[in-house]
Amino acid sequence: MRNALKLLEPGMEIKRWFGLAVLGMVLISLGVAYIVVHVYRVQPLPEVFTTITLQFIERPVRGAILFALGIVCMIVGFLKINQSLLAPFVPREATGNMVDTIYNFRARQRGPKIVVIGGGTGLSVALRGLKECTSNLTAIVTVADDGGSSGRLRRELGVLPPGDFRNCMVALADVEPLMEDLFQYRFNHGSELGGHSFGNLFIVAMSEVTGNFERALQESSRVLRVRGRVLPSTLANVNLHAILDDGTEVRGESSISLSGRRIGHVYLNPENPVAHPEAVRAILDADLVVVGPGSLYTSVLPNLIVPGICDALQKSRAMKVYVCNVATEPGETDNFGIVDHLGALMSHLTDAANPFHFVLANNHLGLPMPSSGKVHPVGPNGHAGHYHDASIVLSDVVDDGNSVRHHSGKLAEALMRLYAEHSATLGSSQSFPQPV
Repeated sequence: MRNALKLLEPGMEIKRWFGLAVLGMVLISLGVAYIVVHVYRVQPLPEVFTTITLQFIERPVRGAILFALGIVCMIVGFLKINQSLLAPFVPREATGNMVDTIYNFRARQRGPKIVVIGGGTGLSVALRGLKECTSNLTAIVTVADDGGSSGRLRRELGVLPPGDFRNCMVALADVEPLMEDLFQYRFNHGSELGGHSFGNLFIVAMSEVTGNFERALQESSRVLRVRGRVLPSTLANVNLHAILDDGTEVRGESSISLSGRRIGHVYLNPENPVAHPEAVRAILDADLVVVGPGSLYTSVLPNLIVPGICDALQKSRAMKVYVCNVATEPGETDNFGIVDHLGALMSHLTDAANPFHFVLANNHLGLPMPSSGKVHPVGPNGHAGHYHDASIVLSDVVDDGNSVRHHSGKLAEALMRLYAEHSATLGSSQSFPQPV
């Protein structure tokens, strides 16, 4: 009770001083009124003042007119003051009036606690849509990436690969488009900088300044005004290995999809890394846990085979949804259907029951695929309804302009609709803004 009263003290103090300010304005008004009445009674005034002071109208009507004008002036004044005070905190590209902006902000603050687990571009697509529904958002990102700019920085400087973290922070950012373009800018010239993105270098530099990668993510998120948090699944320096269907072992996340063989199993080296405590806590506290979309073996599973993450997923009382990819991925999920994706997940969750309540998959399969012929839409595979005790839910979540990607708005809307229906059955339905 004492702590609760302490939290109320700042608000009570503001109300107290606001009341004193209002009292001061009333006293000033009374003082001015006494002076005006005195001057009016003892000092002869030109005829024009009779018109200005509405002497030709009865006093009660005159008072009502002045009272109404005063109310209008106060309302306009307070609205403009609030608009001026809030302007620095509202993005320039924000549409709608200030009231709608404030309402949506408050609604997002009260939104459900959502955790999204994955990596790659799929994770950032999901986050970009969900950030319009809630600010209580946590992204848990794989740290097994060893290709491109992230891989180079990881090998040369011994840091966690920053690429997926950068993409997630940009997706959750509430900043000017120019800042987003800056973080995603990739140098194309020079042997040393060629291939590196500015955002990756920024995060690495921030880790040097702050002393560790965790603090670097926090400070970088603050710079970008990120809605939510971005956390690694583990802080261990892990590498992803794969056992192919012919028994061959492939080492390194970037090499797995290039093998040309069907993937049988993936594991981390060293095995059994310690899960990030904040990531575990976020899963256990969540209202909704979303796994995917993203590369099944190289983005999604590297998180789930961290023992602490898997255990938290099993113990969490949240609604848990696996978002199936809308298209197959060459070298990873060739000819996979919905149940093949879920089956691969189950085969890696050793001695564990299926944690997912729902599998969300795309049902808009008629869009043209890339001309290479190696990519196909992911369909129901002859199964519908349930698989491994998970309900398969079909919805149009594909990007009409890119048939191999999810549409962030459609995906967020489908997830929120599913969550609303599920929470309603528990008698705890929540309201939230719909994604644009």
